Amino acid sequence: MFNDQYIQQKLAKAERIKELGFNPFDNIVNRTDKISNVFTKSEDIKDLENKRDENRNFTVVGRVKFIRIMGKASFAKIEDESGMIQVYYNRDNLPEGYYNSMKKLIEVGDIVEFSGYPFLTKTDELSIHTTNFKILTKSVAPLPEKFHGLTDIETRYRQRYLDMIMNKEVRDTFKQRSKIVSLVRRFFEDKGFLEVETPMLHTVIGGANAKPFMTHHNALDIDMNLRIAPELYLKRLIVGGFEAVFEINRNFRNEGIDHTHNPEFTMIEFYWAYKRYEDLIQITKELLSYLLDSLNLSHKLPFGELEIDFDDVNVVTYKDALVNIGNVPADILDNVEKMKAYLKKDGIEVDDFIDSVGKMWGELFDAYVEEKLINPTFVTQFPIDISPLARRNDENSDLADRFEFFIAGREIANGFSELNDPVDQYQRFQAQLENKAKGDEEATEMDEDYIKALSYGMSPTAGEGIGIDRLVMLLTNQESIKDVILFPTMRPLKKEENQNQNQNQGEEK
Repeated sequence: MFNDQYIQQKLAKAERIKELGFNPFDNIVNRTDKISNVFTKSEDIKDLENKRDENRNFTVVGRVKFIRIMGKASFAKIEDESGMIQVYYNRDNLPEGYYNSMKKLIEVGDIVEFSGYPFLTKTDELSIHTTNFKILTKSVAPLPEKFHGLTDIETRYRQRYLDMIMNKEVRDTFKQRSKIVSLVRRFFEDKGFLEVETPMLHTVIGGANAKPFMTHHNALDIDMNLRIAPELYLKRLIVGGFEAVFEINRNFRNEGIDHTHNPEFTMIEFYWAYKRYEDLIQITKELLSYLLDSLNLSHKLPFGELEIDFDDVNVVTYKDALVNIGNVPADILDNVEKMKAYLKKDGIEVDDFIDSVGKMWGELFDAYVEEKLINPTFVTQFPIDISPLARRNDENSDLADRFEFFIAGREIANGFSELNDPVDQYQRFQAQLENKAKGDEEATEMDEDYIKALSYGMSPTAGEGIGIDRLVMLLTNQESIKDVILFPTMRPLKKEENQNQNQNQGEEK
């Protein structure tokens, strides 16, 4: 990349700075205030007769976002994490010869230190009249644009650092994400839950139906997989005597990438002894209200072209959702072949291993219901066939005491009363193995140690997983999961593609 002509020009300027006796990659910083503090401490400047205070001195640092050179004087705008401010510097207020030597060496993108006093310009813009400045870090790669932001989506995701340099709103989104995660943690801690950490490397595929990432542990000489969910370890902790636990951490699923899926994603899973799935529905409602109120957000939020009313919360059974929301004929819901034919008429083919009524309900739901669930909706009474870890309903053994929670046409959470019958769980694992043998790559495996744990007795328990990334998407009005993950998974660029990208950025500059 250093052969690029624009980078060569900037490297030459870095060498010139060295020749002048200064370090273009300095490590001595004398900042006295963040830029936001300068504004706070200078609110009275407008009341002074000459609108300046030469006895007040600030030293600020930041990245140059704009420069205008006017012969003997220049204006620049610099930005740190807290804000942006204008600085004014001229030949006569700097050491002799310094201005003329440095005025062409300081550029947009450089990280600089400016010292001086506050004043208001003729347009009443608070600025710093500079008495001293230096370049802390010379930027040797040109920014793609001077002031209007980086808009190329591919570059934004691949070079998130550049995206954040150019687009302040991106930094704001990730600050909001951090607040949301902190609030979720505080909410559960205040409810008496204990935060725990469980293994990322598993020897048995389990906890959810998904295709795993596989790896090999050299010292133990065993194959392992990155976890697809922490569920089975968290429930072991319930067996061990904890009554309320949660974990906020990464899961990994070797699946496709789209606007709601990334192979590496963040979830909170929590397990609550002596509770049922109805209690989970209630605490999820409380969590949403707590987040909206703590973030000072309206209970009616835009999401793309939609408006989400978080006070309009619905609860509907799986079967009623198929009939009343998906408009699936009720008289086909007990016949596998009729349901396959119904899907086929819309060009939807079903895998051979999907051979039960419950699994076909799942196919119909994905095709005709999910995208229609705009306002918060809890869908309950899931088919037992697609709920291998959930407790059977006492009145109908074909159904599970389970729900999924949907907002804006996407799943946000999954919760259920936990299966604590070790014999039933063993038989469910056996059925999963049969599905795997038929070609279901997402089927779980037999976890004999988990069966052993259940055999010692797990209290009646309810558990839930909430997708943090999708929750952040909703609360920040971001329609792509890539916009709420700092470094989303991307296919690596080939060498020639990297060269073309660098060249295009230079030409935009």
